[in-house]
Amino acid sequence: MKIVDAKVIVCSPGRNFVTLKIVTEDGVYGLGDATLNGRELAVASYLRDHLAPLLIGRDARQIEDTWHYLYKGAYWRRGPVTMTAISAVDTALWDIRGKALNTPVYQLLGGASRESVLVYGHANGDSIEATVAAVSEYVQKGYTAVRAQCAIPSVANAYGVGRGKLFYEPAEKGKPLETSWNTEKYLNYVPQLFETLRRTFGPDIHLLHDVHHRLTPIEAARLGKALEPHHLFWLEDAVPAELQEGFRIIRQHTTTPLAVGEVFNSIYDCQQLIEEQLIDYIRTTVVHAGGISHLRKIASLAELYHVRTGCHGATDLSPVCMAAALHFDLSVHNFGIQEYMRHTAETDRVFPHAYTFDRGTMHPGDKPGLGVDIDEGLAATFPYDPAYLPVNRKEDGTVHDW
Repeated sequence: MKIVDAKVIVCSPGRNFVTLKIVTEDGVYGLGDATLNGRELAVASYLRDHLAPLLIGRDARQIEDTWHYLYKGAYWRRGPVTMTAISAVDTALWDIRGKALNTPVYQLLGGASRESVLVYGHANGDSIEATVAAVSEYVQKGYTAVRAQCAIPSVANAYGVGRGKLFYEPAEKGKPLETSWNTEKYLNYVPQLFETLRRTFGPDIHLLHDVHHRLTPIEAARLGKALEPHHLFWLEDAVPAELQEGFRIIRQHTTTPLAVGEVFNSIYDCQQLIEEQLIDYIRTTVVHAGGISHLRKIASLAELYHVRTGCHGATDLSPVCMAAALHFDLSVHNFGIQEYMRHTAETDRVFPHAYTFDRGTMHPGDKPGLGVDIDEGLAATFPYDPAYLPVNRKEDGTVHDW
């Protein structure tokens, strides 16, 4: 099964996506997501100008060998652009393999470890009352796990409070939006939100919260301790993870479960956190952490240390990545939960897919391969539209983590 073509497709059906389409001499093709929010064209160029020529003539069945060929052969290893490109190739090759063998990808990964995949939705509001109402809507849709975010009084553009109830897209057209931040106001307000949510919905609903890298370790410890009475499923990205030892401080002060890793791109980014049991959930994703092949290795390491998976699943991951994540989730033994942000109707039309949602759980479907396709003609009607994630500043003007 020699590869005869590797095509990069850039489109913007509601937001920008980069997709790799690999075609074999047998006419079988596979898709890989290569979207890197705000830096899409860097990955498109990496694929088109550097990796695609290397793929022509290679055997599409040699997935592991191709992964190492692209990773070690580049010499300049890792980084989000390189690893997103490798992820796209790896995912497309798994898609091809499944189609060639007429079986869904999860069957190639050892079969299903569960009947379906637990997912969580995003509830947000411009007040505690509005967030309570948003959580209620998700519960009515059958969700048993909900991430709750709320605007902070006198802090404009709080993270996670989107422009719509189901579609949260933080990237803005043109230059990055500059938002403001006040740590003390946030730390004082968030416990009030979860006290209200737990009182309203009782003990059975899983509640999650995303800090989005905005605290120091001791501030995160304070928040985690304050949230302990409300039994969060997890506290996500409490601090920037470059200083992984910082998680020891958080661990010393709180039993609130910790999740991190959506910006990680290799096993080396999370090795210490996993081996020292400083986190409870690893959030690496198919599109940014080396594809299905590398994500399986991260999950295997995590399993040894009682760390579960919780893959990132925002709208800047296309349905190709969502499908791949669900095949991975269904198969891996130490699965924890999957983030699920619904795509727009335009995106779903460009990327028809077999995965389904049913009362708080999802299934990738049983079509051969990943079970997702791309309508190239329709994609061409949605040209690339430059957009950037926001930049965050403290109230005194200092650039801060967004």
